Amino acid sequence: MNPVIDADKTKLTARFDQEDWSSAYCNVEKEHRQTTLELIKGEIPKDLNGTFYRNGPGRLERKGEWVHHPFDGDGMVSSIQFTNGVATFSNRFVRTKEWEEEEKAGKFLYRGVFGSKKSGLLLANAFDLRLKNIANTNVIRLGEELLALWEAGSPHSLDPATLETNGLSNLKGALSANEAFSAHPRFDPGHNNDSRMVTFGVKTGPKSTIRLMEFATKGANAGCLMTERKDTFNGFAFLHDFSITPNWAIFLQNAIDFNPLPFLLGQKGAAQCLKSNFNRKSKFWLIPRDHGAFSKTKPQIIDAPDGFVFHHLNAWEENHEIFVESIFYDDFPSIGPNQDFKRIDFNQLPEGILKRCKINLLTNSIEEKTLSNQCCEFAMVNPRKVGLQARYSWMATAEKKTGNGPLQAIKKLDLVNGESHTWSIAPRGFVSEPLMIPKSSSKEEDHGWILVLIWNGALKKTELVVLNAKDLSHQATLEIPIKIPHGLHGSWVDSN
Repeated sequence: MNPVIDADKTKLTARFDQEDWSSAYCNVEKEHRQTTLELIKGEIPKDLNGTFYRNGPGRLERKGEWVHHPFDGDGMVSSIQFTNGVATFSNRFVRTKEWEEEEKAGKFLYRGVFGSKKSGLLLANAFDLRLKNIANTNVIRLGEELLALWEAGSPHSLDPATLETNGLSNLKGALSANEAFSAHPRFDPGHNNDSRMVTFGVKTGPKSTIRLMEFATKGANAGCLMTERKDTFNGFAFLHDFSITPNWAIFLQNAIDFNPLPFLLGQKGAAQCLKSNFNRKSKFWLIPRDHGAFSKTKPQIIDAPDGFVFHHLNAWEENHEIFVESIFYDDFPSIGPNQDFKRIDFNQLPEGILKRCKINLLTNSIEEKTLSNQCCEFAMVNPRKVGLQARYSWMATAEKKTGNGPLQAIKKLDLVNGESHTWSIAPRGFVSEPLMIPKSSSKEEDHGWILVLIWNGALKKTELVVLNAKDLSHQATLEIPIKIPHGLHGSWVDSN
């Protein structure tokens, strides 16, 4: 029997091997339909019933030509369905218009936002400003639709069971043609007696306009747009994520400039034209939610701490104060035109540090506190605690305690006293975004499971690990029948 990575026996002091990490970057070569997964260690909890959906780049190379950045890879959605201790696996590429064209041509026909060029010389890319909707960033269930999300375009609708692509979705008329739609929605568990999916679209430029939208998630109106508002702010906005509380949608406008000339000339991707401006202040944009206590009032704008933020953990309110927990980088992390993403030097990139900002709405002042100095990403709380003060968070972290490094461990952090549990697969294993699944029969915040796809660098295989959310004790490891590259976001749909 082939060896598997055993987190209990791994020497945690050993340094990772670059080849182990980069070997995950490959094309997905096969699509499966309801393949029963082999259990290679432990036992699947019998009361873990539902479907784990996950999205990420699945096509990274065509006839020897590689994307410049994995974020430019075509979206491939996986689903793992748990039923009474048995798990089945399905996966399918999102059949976008552009994916089908490139599959037929056997080469890249579109430029990528993160620097990938279409086949041909520089002149072939100059002044070609078409955006390729790669549908590779997230996947969520809304009403009867499963949506593959990419934030610079409209979502693609998939069949929740077969993963077949139905085409672009306008969400029952809520979106105009190719309208930008966030890949990072927030699910309000019912703060105002009504569960909602809260999301946004943004139009950027010298002024940026946010369209805040709230969709029903249950009942006859599931999938319908319930409320919306538009607000315009000064300055360019690069927004991937945001946070919500019962009364507010909270955005952080990073202090960043965009120089479009290299993009127009075909020299760089749009994201490579972003650069931190250390002479400007980042801003918190606080937009009142339409069914909250400040409905119809103007947004509030407050100076934010220095640094760059991709992802927020959570936010909550106490009287006249708002608390926002976010992962801060010292600078915008980017891969330059002459760099190979498979050979990046982690020591040259800024690490993500989890911090908490306390915003005083009476004085417009900010207090900042570091919650963890260990490099982390993909942090989340129990979904029932979104918008409320949560005691616990689960996140992917580097193995080493300070500095940047590949994500090789899962950490549970007590946000009150700083205590933590860690499950590590260093030096030869690498983790992706952890997903916390609350136990339906318990009201305890940390009762449930953590699901995480890992790359086993020793075997060059993808595996799924199930952990106990309370202490990160190992429950089960399952072998995935395909190799899945390091990816992005996912979601859970309970069988009930």
